[in-house]
Amino acid sequence: MNFAIYVFDGISMFHAAAPLSVFGEAAKLPAASDWTLTVWSDSGSPVRTAEGVELAALSGPEALEAADVVVIPSWHSDFRPVEGWFREGISRSHETGAQVVGLCLGAFPLAASGILDGRAAVTHWSGAEELARSFPRVQVAADALYMDHGDVLTSAGTASGLDACLHFVRTELGAEHAAAVAQKLVIAPHRDGGQAQFIRRPMPAPSEHGPMSDLLEWIVANLEQPLTVDTLAARAQMSTRNFTRRFREATGTSPARWIAARRLDEGRRLLETTGWTIDRIARTCGFASPVTFRQSFAAAFSTTPTSYRRRFSHTS
Repeated sequence: MNFAIYVFDGISMFHAAAPLSVFGEAAKLPAASDWTLTVWSDSGSPVRTAEGVELAALSGPEALEAADVVVIPSWHSDFRPVEGWFREGISRSHETGAQVVGLCLGAFPLAASGILDGRAAVTHWSGAEELARSFPRVQVAADALYMDHGDVLTSAGTASGLDACLHFVRTELGAEHAAAVAQKLVIAPHRDGGQAQFIRRPMPAPSEHGPMSDLLEWIVANLEQPLTVDTLAARAQMSTRNFTRRFREATGTSPARWIAARRLDEGRRLLETTGWTIDRIARTCGFASPVTFRQSFAAAFSTTPTSYRRRFSHTS
């Protein structure tokens, strides 16, 4: 099995190294003795990474012709259009039976080639909106770690690329061999693709300073309170209708959705940084009960508060 791994000027060393590390380590196993890795660029010329390191001895686009697996580890952060020859090369490889992998922003060239049309796909959370806008026929799963259709695999950003590559190894060689690769690389042997990206979504910046900005800060400091629209409108000295309109202008969403997101953000912070019980965290964040907190947390992040704490707690 030949892996054709694409690199370009400005690619980060981590993005290039993720598939090289996982598939390269797997290739050392007797079960994958026929696995070979080819690194290629637009013209076969050396490329310079974002860190200033030159990658040389590269193949050119002809590497696609012999590829069983085409790997696009990332894409340009400016979301530039994909050139026609590149789109056609990916599409042709896929049509002739190659599996195609787009890690992080690497989903963009796959979407441009048309092979993600009508399918769910993943990319780095920062590019999810752009992917959905540019390619409306792609069903963007904004929070998942990776999405596998058998012939096409996409992943979220950074470490999720490692998860997706290990998933590929597990699918091809079995769990035991994937665990051996993970042990060599000292990474988790399995994170399910449906697990949510644990994103630090920044608080939407209000469009203006003044009463609304002050109110947003007050809400975050008083999440344990009921925080109804009527209460907030009265505090802002506005009618309910005017308040709702002004709130959406400032945050881009409704009061209920914005407050729910802040409560979940605070819940994650407390799970990471305190040893508080789930009941205390739920009350502090303004949830009606621990059950409501658990249900909301699982719906938003595809994991339980307890599992999240086990993985991300800073208190141990």
